[in-house]
Amino acid sequence: MARGEIVIDEGACKGCGICVVTCGRKCISLGKERIGLRGTPVAYLSDPERCNGCGVCGWLCPDFAIEVFVESRML
Repeated sequence: MARGEIVIDEGACKGCGICVVTCGRKCISLGKERIGLRGTPVAYLSDPERCNGCGVCGWLCPDFAIEVFVESRML
């Protein structure tokens, strides 16, 4: 089983929401209180326990603002 984590570059995120829509586990949100350098809400990992590190958000981010890390665990 794997656990994932994403790191979002708030300076590069333009708040387009593609990562929010494409996340199959619904663990990314746009922050109402988090405003990026462009004056738009930025994405953040709202439910880290659900992230499995699939990487879809990072692949589809048009600004390459998301890095995906995966930690594998033995059961």
